[in-house]
Amino acid sequence: MASWSRAGFLAGAIFAWGTVALAQTAPTPIGRWRSFDDKTGQPKSIVAITEVNGEFQGTVERVFSPPSPSSNPLCEKCSGDKKNKPIVGMQMLWGMKKDGDEYSGGHILDLEAGKEVRAKMKVTEGGQKLEVRGFVGFALAGRTATWTRE
Repeated sequence: MASWSRAGFLAGAIFAWGTVALAQTAPTPIGRWRSFDDKTGQPKSIVAITEVNGEFQGTVERVFSPPSPSSNPLCEKCSGDKKNKPIVGMQMLWGMKKDGDEYSGGHILDLEAGKEVRAKMKVTEGGQKLEVRGFVGFALAGRTATWTRE
C-alpha cells in the first residue's frame, strides 16, 4: 500500500509542477509582429515588441511598400520630435503593462494620421495573434487591428 501512496504523491507532484510550468509560459506580446493595412489587408509593417522594466513597447522594424509609398517613409503627419523622422526604427507603442490577460495603460502612434492615442492589447490564439486597440477616451470608441506573430 505504501508504494501506491508514494506513486500517487509522485504523480500529484509531477502534475502540479507541469501546471506551474504551463502557467509560467503563457504567451506574451514579446516578439516580432506583422501588421496589416485595414483597407487592403496587405502586410503593412513588422513591429518588434520588447519588455523594459515591466513596460511593453514596440518599435517599427520594417515597412512594406506597397502599401507604403516607400520602404523608408518619414512620419510627415507626426508632431514634435517624431515629425519627418524615419518610421523604421521609430517607437510606436509604449507604456503597456500587464493587466490580467490584457496589456493596457499605454499609447500607440497611428503612423498614417500622426496621432498618439491610448491603447490596449491582448495575445490570442495561443500566442499567434495580437489584438491591438487604439482609442481616444473610452476603449469602446476605437479601432482594433489584429497582428500576426512573425
